[in-house]
Amino acid sequence: MALPTPCDALASVWLLAALPGIGSVNSQEISENQPSTLQTPHVPAGFKEQTSKNAAAPCLEPPPLPGISDYDGPMKKTVGLFARPLERKSVHQPHYRAGVPLCSLQFDDKFMLFVEDLVDPATFLGAGVDALSDQASKRDPAFGQGFGGYTRRFGANLADRTSSRFFKDFAYPTIFFEDPRYYRLGQGGTRHRLLHATEHLFVAHSPNGTRMFNYSEWLGTGSSVVLNNLYHPGNERGAGAMARRTGYRFAWDIGFDILREFWPDIAHKAKLPFRGAAKPDIPNSGSLTPGTN
Repeated sequence: MALPTPCDALASVWLLAALPGIGSVNSQEISENQPSTLQTPHVPAGFKEQTSKNAAAPCLEPPPLPGISDYDGPMKKTVGLFARPLERKSVHQPHYRAGVPLCSLQFDDKFMLFVEDLVDPATFLGAGVDALSDQASKRDPAFGQGFGGYTRRFGANLADRTSSRFFKDFAYPTIFFEDPRYYRLGQGGTRHRLLHATEHLFVAHSPNGTRMFNYSEWLGTGSSVVLNNLYHPGNERGAGAMARRTGYRFAWDIGFDILREFWPDIAHKAKLPFRGAAKPDIPNSGSLTPGTN
């Protein structure tokens, strides 16, 4: 992961502008609109979001991602380009019920999450913008300048993103039986939700919904930082330089988790699509209570 792109910076500014007053308003809206009784939602076609599912104890699914075709307002293509990657690694307001496992990701689902992130247009766009920034600052002088230098920098930045997603979306989540996604709190005050988003640096979820140490974040970040030296021969070497790059990636991941936490609020205010915007019409089948993250 290289320097922030202009699109990333724009998203951060948008978030900061929308934060004041979000927490209290959103909490009230959720308590008024959230039904007290639900049945396990129908599993949508396409990308799966579950760990175990059987007739006796089906898992509880988060609402499906909205299709960009569901939104006809301004900036339609921009919303589709940046919102879906953001939502792909978010679990919206999970619920729990005695005897029913929380939906998480199986082995093939984690691999598909890695693939979906890898082939997403935003990945290539981000690598391209990072390569432009590196070329302008003459990072990795061995790559040279001109079009050839740019293509080598683009390849290096794409390799950075690929290795990071492989370790953090698939490899370590599979080894440690960990859900690589961010579990939104979705209610409460702004400060409480900010702390919840920051906590994800240390806390992840196991397939049954229990909390566990976020091995994928720490080991995945460390592994990708080590490999980063292979793609960027001009990198400063040594423990101090690696610690700085690791700290930068931690801060960047916290920033994206904050954006994931507040994205439904921002999308609701701006009338943009987000997961959970439309509540399915489901019959009554027993009481559910919101899970604590």
